[in-house]
Amino acid sequence: MIDSRLRILQLVAEHGTVTAAARVLHYTPSAVSYQLRQLAADVGVELMVQQGRGVRLTSAAHVLLHHAELLQEQWENARADLVGAGVEPSGHVTVCGFSTAASRLLPPAVAAVRAEFPRLSVSVVEAEPDRCFDLVLSERADLALLVATPDSPPVTDRRFEQRPLVEDPLDLVVPLDHDLAGRSRVTLADAAAEPWIVGNPGTTYHQLLLAACLSAGFTPRLAHYADEWGTGTALVAHGLGVFLVPRLAQLADEARVARIPLRGETAPVRRIVAVTRRGAGQHPVPRHLVRTVTDTARQLLADGV
Repeated sequence: MIDSRLRILQLVAEHGTVTAAARVLHYTPSAVSYQLRQLAADVGVELMVQQGRGVRLTSAAHVLLHHAELLQEQWENARADLVGAGVEPSGHVTVCGFSTAASRLLPPAVAAVRAEFPRLSVSVVEAEPDRCFDLVLSERADLALLVATPDSPPVTDRRFEQRPLVEDPLDLVVPLDHDLAGRSRVTLADAAAEPWIVGNPGTTYHQLLLAACLSAGFTPRLAHYADEWGTGTALVAHGLGVFLVPRLAQLADEARVARIPLRGETAPVRRIVAVTRRGAGQHPVPRHLVRTVTDTARQLLADGV
């Protein structure tokens, strides 16, 4: 664990304002500002200057951020080396992930880790990908499972280790009496003229569907917004539109709809990634979790879920 004030500085650098960093940390902006003033006094340099209604980090702050990344990596390596020296993992670990991961992939992985390391307690947090990165960075989570999006930090970001796990294909869901319902496979373009059910703007699912439809050569007609698979399934079952659902997602009322695999070069997939702080990926607990999650996902996909 490095100085928590360095974590605060990293979050200000990530989000651009003291207020945004405070929101992530569940602090007040004044508390964040106070912590950063104390850090600046301890290191003897100015870290922020006012710029309009916001702040700008100084060159000294960027130097400190660079060393914070190195310190964090060394700390995580030290923790892994301690386990390698025979110290049994103990304490508390938090894992976070998107809804499908939290419901289908993380429960068996957490159960396996608790059986392997009985002195360890584990918590699960369901969260969108952007929040998962914040949770890992702020040390409120140790491992995140998320869907890679255009907004995700690049794999070259030295704060994180990002490991691709599996690709989760998306299926088209249509009413049982739909013309496409009897087909074994369809292309996304086959449903171009349909009313579409999508996630709310800003969600990973919304971004994924729009990008997939554009790659298939059409702009979808957005008829309804639903973030829960159960809501989308109910709308489809009543003939109100079609939607895409990941293969790993389990539909509560699947008997009332037809779920059809997509084919073709533009068939969309979700790329599931495991994220830790840099250096933490070699620790046996995250490694055990990642291995179990990967095995579970591959088995579910092989079984057709």
